[in-house]
Order: sequence, then C-alpha cells, then structure tokens
Amino acid sequence: MSNYRGPRLRIVRRLGRLPAFSKKIPKRYNAPGQHSEKRRTPTQFAYRLAEKQKLRFYYGISEKSTVRYMTKARKLKGATGETIVQLLEIRLDNIVYRIGLAPTLPAARQLVNHGHILVNKKCVTIPSFSCSQGQTITAQNLKTIHKWSTGGGFEQDLNIPSHLTLEKEKKIVTVNSQPDRREVPLNLNELFVVEYYSNRL
Repeated sequence: MSNYRGPRLRIVRRLGRLPAFSKKIPKRYNAPGQHSEKRRTPTQFAYRLAEKQKLRFYYGISEKSTVRYMTKARKLKGATGETIVQLLEIRLDNIVYRIGLAPTLPAARQLVNHGHILVNKKCVTIPSFSCSQGQTITAQNLKTIHKWSTGGGFEQDLNIPSHLTLEKEKKIVTVNSQPDRREVPLNLNELFVVEYYSNRL
C-alpha cells in the first residue's frame, strides 16, 4: 500500500479529494471504470470499506499497519476513531508534509528515507517514526530539498497545526501537544473505520 504506483487520479475519483495523497484535480468525479454510472447503490459494508481505504491511501500505510494502529488506539483512552487519526498525525512523514517541506505525503516519505530530516539533531530515516512532545524536527540540505520539492519549505505561509510550533528564523519545528482532529484536512468518518474493524480484530 505504501508503495502504490498506480494512477492516483483513479483513487481520488473513487474515494474523493485526498490532498496529501495527490495534488492532481480530476476533471470528472464519478467513479472510475467503463460502467461506473450503472453501479448499484453502495451497501453499509461498502461505505465502511471506502472510509477505511480513504484513511489508508491518505496516510500511505498498509493494511497490516492500519490494523496495528487500530489495535494500539483501542488500548488508549478516548474515542478510538480520533485516537487513530492522532497516532497517524504524529508520524514523522506527516509532520514533514504539514510544515511544507514536501507537496504530498509520498514525497515527504521519500525525504525521510533519504536522510534529509533530523529529529533532535539526529538523522531519522523511518517515515513511521512517532514524534513525542518536546521533540524538534528540522531538515538538512534545504537548498537541495527546495530544488527538488515545490513545497517551499519553512519560507511559505502555512496553516501550521496547533500541536506544532514553527520557528521560521531557526527553521525548527517543535511538537508541543497531541494533534487536534478538527485541524486534519481529511473528510473522514472515523466511526465507519472503527465499525469496519469491530468484528475483524
């Protein structure tokens, strides 16, 4: 799943707008396929499956990883749906995307894999690394990143989430709290995701 190399517009047309997955905008929003307009009315299972797939494609995680995050979210306090989104939001690749170093999450994952991102001044090459409160994130070889990426990096004006503090002069981002679900730009019904896994875990 994280290595998906197929047409992204096909996924966007099927699941809806996924800004972190692809910046491309489809000309048509009907489902892909020759007979898409003749398909039957979706069942409740289809709705739950679509929401689960939306979560997976948006964050670029595999089914195995989704199950792992869901299992962990169940053990923590609070609503399971919001908790799993919070766990995914504090991933290192997602934070790199949120601060504008990469135009999409797959691009942010590549930056982390290539060793451009530092956590507490130490190189981390694991995109799924969970950042904790108080940790700082910065980047090395910013000139190379800016040439490769159209994100603009620390220089552009972004709506930085409240759980992150950006110091533009020092080009450092600090994690100061847990993510807020209301600040996640993803049209997702987390309850459907929880219901999908309710009888599978």
